[in-house]
Amino acid sequence: MDAPVVAVANGIGEVERKVQKSYWEEHSKSLTVESMMLDSRAADLDKEERPEILSLLPSYKGKSVLELGAGIGRFTGDLAKEAGHVLALDFIESVIKKNESINGHHKNITFMCADVTSPNLKIEDNSFDLIFSNWLLMYLSDEEVEKLVGKMVKWLKVGGHIFFRESCFHQSGDSKRKVNPTHYREPRFYTKVFKEGHSYDKNGDSFELSLVTYKCIGAYVKNKKNQNQICWLWEKVKSTEDKDFQRFLDNVQYKTNGILRYERIFGEGYVSTGGVETTKEFVDMLDLKPGQKVLDVGCGIGGGDFYMAENYDVHVLGIDLSVNMVSFAMERAIGRKCSVEFEVADCTTKDYPENSFDVIYSRDTILHIQDKPALFRSFFKWLKPGGKVLISDYCKNPGKPSEEFAAYIKQRGYDLHDVKAYGKMLEGAGFHDVIAEDRTEQVISSECPLVVEQLLILFLYNACRI
Repeated sequence: MDAPVVAVANGIGEVERKVQKSYWEEHSKSLTVESMMLDSRAADLDKEERPEILSLLPSYKGKSVLELGAGIGRFTGDLAKEAGHVLALDFIESVIKKNESINGHHKNITFMCADVTSPNLKIEDNSFDLIFSNWLLMYLSDEEVEKLVGKMVKWLKVGGHIFFRESCFHQSGDSKRKVNPTHYREPRFYTKVFKEGHSYDKNGDSFELSLVTYKCIGAYVKNKKNQNQICWLWEKVKSTEDKDFQRFLDNVQYKTNGILRYERIFGEGYVSTGGVETTKEFVDMLDLKPGQKVLDVGCGIGGGDFYMAENYDVHVLGIDLSVNMVSFAMERAIGRKCSVEFEVADCTTKDYPENSFDVIYSRDTILHIQDKPALFRSFFKWLKPGGKVLISDYCKNPGKPSEEFAAYIKQRGYDLHDVKAYGKMLEGAGFHDVIAEDRTEQVISSECPLVVEQLLILFLYNACRI
């Protein structure tokens, strides 16, 4: 089904649409994967990138999918294999016709030529389970993105998801371009706009988008040492006054100004005790080898990850529940050309295949986790045989804490144990050669102003999987 391409209206919006249409008409003459990805290595990148992106999507088996900026159908056919119905939309007529010629044999796809910014584009509210776009928003103005997000929230069913991927900071493809009107934004822009997206139903109930994940595309990190390819997954939920732990981290403990204050205390790239000197000491004990894979749980703004990747030639995946932390880490990665990727993820719900990592590393994070034994069992599963886990964390003295300290623990929601009990939990998860050390004096000597009464730091190294 074809529909005419319609400009946004008058003024700046109309100029923007004309510029972008001219740009894509110029770069879609050959209608190849190279022209769509604007990269001479597109075929090889596609082999790794496409399966990775599809693996990040929630189940859409038998469900309705809206693909915005569908292009020549690099993802359309794959989406159609599982979905009940796919509406594939693109604003360049020759491109969507090419998509139809490739994927038209799937009878559950509707092909539409239309501009997502057009006021004449009519899509029913609450009609899709998944809205998918790959490299679309960077071809819209800021105002167009904001308006489109408002529409997408309405088009999406409650419990449905929005997945999108964009080039941030700078271009990645090596195709030559006479002009380049692409908006290479900081990822913070997209996160903010989608966080603010709301819709209302006929009963006056409010709905918003809850962030599920936000991460670098690993294929670009691996092949180009490039962290600027970033994707987001959001879920439409009913608005609530309840503020979850992630919101607490970003709105209270790790607000932007707070992160910068931590960094001034601990040094560039660090928000935890000891900064780069402690990192050097701890990492040196891991005996890292080139090519190994490291998972950093609670990566903060990435200082330790950059140190490991740049000095030991390892691949590091840093995860953190704080969106603000990961945003800083992604920004600091630009131009470093090292194998580090970052993701907003909850380590208590995230899962990885068995034998995924050579090392799991975590600094001053697990005090937030209530069910540590379950987390350590996951660590054991994720590690390769002989793999190591290194954790530094805050603990407490054996026995009953003072009333003042007990109140502090409760107010922060910490789950603290003494050093010996902590080590036993790791042994209970299957680790052997566990070494648990009290490093309180080291913390105090670093003149860290965050040390409070009876707060100890636990250092674990050489806790190996059999």
